[in-house]
Amino acid sequence: MIDLTLMTNCAEPAQVLPSLTLLSHRVRVLPMDAGSLAKLPDDTIVLLDACDDLADAKRLCSLIHAAGLTVSIVLIITEGGFTAVNGQWGISDVMLASASPAEVEGRLRLASERRTAGAPTVAPTGMQKDAPTDSEGIIRSGELVVDTRSYIASIKGQPINLAYKEFELLKYLAQHPNRVFTRVQLLQEVWGYDYYGGTRTVDVHIRRLRAKLGGEYEHMIGTVRNVGYRFDPSDDGAGNAAPDDETDGEHNGPVSRHP
Repeated sequence: MIDLTLMTNCAEPAQVLPSLTLLSHRVRVLPMDAGSLAKLPDDTIVLLDACDDLADAKRLCSLIHAAGLTVSIVLIITEGGFTAVNGQWGISDVMLASASPAEVEGRLRLASERRTAGAPTVAPTGMQKDAPTDSEGIIRSGELVVDTRSYIASIKGQPINLAYKEFELLKYLAQHPNRVFTRVQLLQEVWGYDYYGGTRTVDVHIRRLRAKLGGEYEHMIGTVRNVGYRFDPSDDGAGNAAPDDETDGEHNGPVSRHP
């Protein structure tokens, strides 16, 4: 039995891939939004519904990879969708919504075997690897240095006075440059699954962290509207701070620099 996650906004999930109802695999159904990424287990195969909205499906593929998730993605499309799909989507396979039970079973089996064998999931071009930590536990990004052993972060050799959780948050983000994390993911990874506080805790710590980095370096902690936060590495440590009135509102937009 293969663990499957069907991501769709369809009112009747069974209509997305009818043949799936005839197979014995366990299937969880999640809406196609950024909040669902925190609910994806590492060992699942994502069946992504692109039948009605190719642009939204492509955006979600990018978010999955930007979040550093290692799930395999199988795109479900109509015949017209083949003209839009290419390697930049970062998917493992594609199948028609009208595929027979035998075809669905075969493609899922191959996707599962490739994942088990450790074959890399294709990622969109431009994705970067995690930041290397040297033998002394040092992460460097331009003028920023994070010492994971002594729990000291510094800029241009000057220590930054960080509280424990502020350091842990900076360390985690710096270890995964350019990856977008939802507030829920950061809460789980930095504060732990047994933490009962709300996700606003993440916003507060991000704000404090930026303030301590200072106006010249606060740009290194970016906000992706409607999703969460990411660490933007710098080769020279310099950058221009964003205007103070930029917020992480409920509307779509580019990367912002303030929570």
